[in-house]
Amino acid sequence: MSLAADSPVHSSSSDDFAALLDAELDIISDASADIQEVAEEEENIDVEEGDYDLKFDRAKRRKVEPYENVADLPSSSSQGSSPNKDECQHPGVYAGMCMKCGIKMDDESGVAFGYIHKNLRLANDEISRLREKDLKKLLHHKKLYLVLDLDHTLLNSTRLVDLTVEEGHLIDQRGALPDTLKRDLFRLGSMQMMTKLRPFVHTFLKSASSMFEMYIYTMGERPYALEMAKLLDPGDVYFNSRIIAQGDCTQRHQKGLDIVLGQESAVLILDDTEAVWKKHKDNLILMERYHFFASSSKHFGFNCKSLSELRSDESESDGALATVLRVLLRIHSLFFDPGRDDNLLDRDVRQALRTVREEVLMGCKVVFSRVFPTNFQAEQHHLWKIAMQLGATCSMELDSSVTHVISLDAGTDKSRWAVQEKKFLVHPRWIEASNYLWKRQPEENFPVASTVALLDYSLK
Repeated sequence: MSLAADSPVHSSSSDDFAALLDAELDIISDASADIQEVAEEEENIDVEEGDYDLKFDRAKRRKVEPYENVADLPSSSSQGSSPNKDECQHPGVYAGMCMKCGIKMDDESGVAFGYIHKNLRLANDEISRLREKDLKKLLHHKKLYLVLDLDHTLLNSTRLVDLTVEEGHLIDQRGALPDTLKRDLFRLGSMQMMTKLRPFVHTFLKSASSMFEMYIYTMGERPYALEMAKLLDPGDVYFNSRIIAQGDCTQRHQKGLDIVLGQESAVLILDDTEAVWKKHKDNLILMERYHFFASSSKHFGFNCKSLSELRSDESESDGALATVLRVLLRIHSLFFDPGRDDNLLDRDVRQALRTVREEVLMGCKVVFSRVFPTNFQAEQHHLWKIAMQLGATCSMELDSSVTHVISLDAGTDKSRWAVQEKKFLVHPRWIEASNYLWKRQPEENFPVASTVALLDYSLK
């Protein structure tokens, strides 16, 4: 049962619709529930189509009859003393009416949750109530929330007209493609697009669903989001109505957890773009972008052949999704650690995320050499910030406790000191790789050239 398919005209009263919203949370949080049981629940709340008008009219009269004239009716803008317990607090609005008492309301009241039900808006108090209720239920099942971006995180799409000559084999020689590629490559004729699912995505979603209630959240349009959801979740097991698209956002060019029915303290986000989560960076796990098609690589400024042109792909076992799944398992384990003596409701998954992230470069003390632009405040550079987040200590000065010198040029004084003192001398990409792979990378894989590198690297 989904609110996207059920509206007040299918309920026995407006009170039933309020209850239906609660029922939706119960049902979509347990996507593996038996379909027959869900159908039986629907039968219990459904009424004969001809009975609805009469019952809904009676419900409205029960609410209205105590008032002698229109001026006495409560409204969303009423002022005065605090309402008594019998007065409707208007938890939400559907099609211009309070979904509980049925009176006419301002269509702009509350926050829009159109992805759950068209024309549905919920008041802040009701959002808080639903979040608290759902969190308790999820924690009981040892689950948290996971918000997933689509493009470059779970998949990569391109327009058919943007395929290069070297990508022609994806269409002309489809029969000769490896089975793993054929399984995850889709030509969407109605949208004139081709989509490639990221390796390991099916295993990732199946494993993650045992630990998280999952949302899709994309800056793409809703028709595109729904098509991608069908590819990722053809059995409608993982997401149900929890698919948020660009039109659902409350702020232009930004994603926000204000339209996610989950407590921020229990939400993790996987996305390849940090800039769209300005208010929720502490919840974010930044993903390495998946560029399968040439148009994607070109859009982000890469002047090399794409995976599709090379007839290659990410590793199933060591790729980005396999890596982040191990991170999620670790975070989940820390959050639900039975050895902790604090209240489960008081825990914050963001703290668990920080703890796991800080383990990556813990014990490392780094100094940067010729990495930052002249007169640039080092503490504000993204590499300095990443190193700190990964648990490293950053310093401006050399001393015996320094373990790594991060440099673009092996000829600088600090670089030569590192070699002389037998410290690690590594390229800045060592930090970036450790960040994306959530593991300290072998220093020998990131040597520093003896010539001055291009200055534009430090300006990225």
